Amino acid sequence: MPLIAVSAVWAVFWGSWSALLPAIKLELGISAGDLGLALSAVPVGALPAMALAGRLVRGRERAALMTTTALFGLSVAGIGLVTAPWQLAAALLVVGAASGALDIALNLATGRAERETGRRLFQPVHAAFPIAVIAAAPATGLARSLGLSVGTVLLLIALIVIVTSLSVLALPAGQGTPVSSPDTGKGRLWGAAIVLGALAACVLIIENSVEQWSVLLMEEHRGAAPLVSSAAPSVYMAALTAGRLLVQALPRVPLKVLYLVAGLGGGAGIALAGLGGSVLISMAGFALTGLALAPLVPALLSRAAADDPSGTLVWWVSTISYTGFVVSPLLVAGLSARLGLPMALAALGLLGLPLVARFAVDKS
Repeated sequence: MPLIAVSAVWAVFWGSWSALLPAIKLELGISAGDLGLALSAVPVGALPAMALAGRLVRGRERAALMTTTALFGLSVAGIGLVTAPWQLAAALLVVGAASGALDIALNLATGRAERETGRRLFQPVHAAFPIAVIAAAPATGLARSLGLSVGTVLLLIALIVIVTSLSVLALPAGQGTPVSSPDTGKGRLWGAAIVLGALAACVLIIENSVEQWSVLLMEEHRGAAPLVSSAAPSVYMAALTAGRLLVQALPRVPLKVLYLVAGLGGGAGIALAGLGGSVLISMAGFALTGLALAPLVPALLSRAAADDPSGTLVWWVSTISYTGFVVSPLLVAGLSARLGLPMALAALGLLGLPLVARFAVDKS
């Protein structure tokens, strides 16, 4: 369906991007520090775009999703025109803004589709993202080995994204929903958004840490060969996909149960990955982390969509939770400086405690 297709092509870029970074660094002749500075433009662009997008998207989800998907495709093509470090930072600022807006539009469109059809959609829509990331990275490597330039690869991805945006026309237009919530309910919504968004951020901090630091852990602290160590994020992503599809296949699992599974399983998994003394144990830890955490964020968004038909709660939860991606690199870097990378990753297991605490007080 169109929602799954959009999620997949969105992920195709981010999966390909990681495989393109070494070539981009080489082509521009920049240092790792300069590259890191340019990459920081992504969240700088994303957060304000997410804060604004929800105000514009609610009530016009189909048109907004098609527009933001097409704009994201154009922003990807823009990276291919970069010839200087400052241009890369500027291009990534635009990509971040387009990606953030697409994130909000996709979640709001999925929430609307769940309400109007009565079907559970967040799990399969979010499952499409990690599986596409897994496929895109080696496919990009293959394309480059066949002689395709960075610009050509980015242009192909952009075309795929833009063409996929047209599939959104297959979604029903739906009936308009209020673009604002009653003033009397805004305090309640803010409270719910902060709680749900903070819990989702705990999950995303761990997820981002696996994506960014797992290869380094395996290679420098477990003695794994580059080929083996590079499989660590894929192991996590595969488990993430499996966990979401498993929960989708089961009868509806109460959110309360998912809090407990994510808190205990995700916390124990990342601790095992950090403290495990071998490649196999750390890989098992990453797999357990992905499997346990997988269904929680889609389930939180589904709850937010059901509790607030205006879409405001989904918008706020999505935006607040994104801070997990922003905080994660700084948090792990800071902990690593004091504790070392293995202990730093293991310490992230403490982020499972708020999820367990929520299980204890949740009455649903």
